[in-house]
Amino acid sequence: MPSTYLSLHYHVVFSTKDRDPTISNSWMTDLHKYISGTVDGLGGFSQGIGGVNDHVHLLFGLKATHCLADFMRDLKRSSSLWVHEKCKDQNFSWQDGYAAFTVSSTARDVVNNYIKNQAEHHKQRTFREELIDMLQRADIDFDMRYLD
Repeated sequence: MPSTYLSLHYHVVFSTKDRDPTISNSWMTDLHKYISGTVDGLGGFSQGIGGVNDHVHLLFGLKATHCLADFMRDLKRSSSLWVHEKCKDQNFSWQDGYAAFTVSSTARDVVNNYIKNQAEHHKQRTFREELIDMLQRADIDFDMRYLD
């Protein structure tokens, strides 16, 4: 085959340091716009973003040449610096880890709708409960000690 064809889409979830609710409602939308633009700037394809005061959900596509770990490191570093500079919150930081799930092309709309409705989801369950459910449904082994 003379060309490479692929569909590499990810649903990534990452939280603020210690899951503190440090993402202010006053700048959350701007943060989401910045993260989305950074995804595109890093060569990815931003397709959806949402979240609440202590975490972010992101749906995006990557090229075959991307390494997810490097991409996430650069994305989190850049957005953390943005919060420091634009929101004057020098103490803001992201948790070290993240959860990443591959998403088929047929499921992207469902995942994107889920991401857009984060505020509603979290009226009924915590981020920890949501994350455990996501990890279990994806058959990912995890250690409860590292979920906090």
